[in-house]
Amino acid sequence: MLVRPALLKDLPPPPEGLFGRAGPLVVEVGFGDGRFTALYAKLHPERLVLGAEVSSGSVVRALRRFRREGVENVRIYHGEGAFALRNLVPPRSVLEVIVNFPDPWPKKRHQENRLLQRGFFRKLSTRLVEGGRLLLTTDHEEYFRFALEEALSTGLYRVETPPPPPLHLTTKYAEKWKGEGRPFFHAVFTKEAEDHAPWPPLRRYPMAHALLEGPLPEHLPLSKTVLPLEGGVAVLLKALKDEEGFYVLAHVEEEDLTQDLLLEVRRSAHGVYAGVSRFGHPLITEGVKGAVRGLVERLKALGLRVVQDHT
Repeated sequence: MLVRPALLKDLPPPPEGLFGRAGPLVVEVGFGDGRFTALYAKLHPERLVLGAEVSSGSVVRALRRFRREGVENVRIYHGEGAFALRNLVPPRSVLEVIVNFPDPWPKKRHQENRLLQRGFFRKLSTRLVEGGRLLLTTDHEEYFRFALEEALSTGLYRVETPPPPPLHLTTKYAEKWKGEGRPFFHAVFTKEAEDHAPWPPLRRYPMAHALLEGPLPEHLPLSKTVLPLEGGVAVLLKALKDEEGFYVLAHVEEEDLTQDLLLEVRRSAHGVYAGVSRFGHPLITEGVKGAVRGLVERLKALGLRVVQDHT
């Protein structure tokens, strides 16, 4: 029920590969504790629901709910909704995208973090079927107006603002805010045209590593080494030593994807291995390769020499 992109053979996978059958595909961005998702999936058993959620606590609670209630037509991804739409669904395959009560990022300086911006609506049009739609429900009127303007500016959508469907007011936050008397806003963005620019899936690579020649260092000073990347950043946080070598904690941020992972520096039959640990099944991206390259550069500065480079 939990989708792990690193374990998938291809990106995007066909719906049959995720769900075991074909059917109309729906993506929910930010499903919270899953109460709306479970109701929606049971009301539409013919549909295949892919949910994306950044909160690990919410993912755990939703998984427990789906198992407890016997919901079988839902798959969930722990991460950003934009990543799921880009990498986990094929072009022109999504019937409906549901966004209930997204983070409004109300401060002016933070508005670039909002999901429903012009660029997102353009990219989304490449994933929706003809006549597919995005449904937005929110209590934040300023964000609501912002989303309407951003979508209309693309010229790709017909926008309607009917009252919120009762089902969309069953989320945790809606139940709380109904009691406070807050108003709710709802919009339907229906695809009428498609952006001409493609939105290809993230490129993946084989396991990033290098072999070096020389003695394994006694110390590996890496405390919060920041490595700028094109469109992101990698940070080597700290090195932890054991009898085999070092484990290096790394943090990588790229477009729509953030990963915390382990790198390794250890002796091997062919020299000193420096590369990605398989712990946690990281997705090997350009950013992860950049983190490994940064680690290798630190080892070279300590006197080791690269004999094989697969970064």
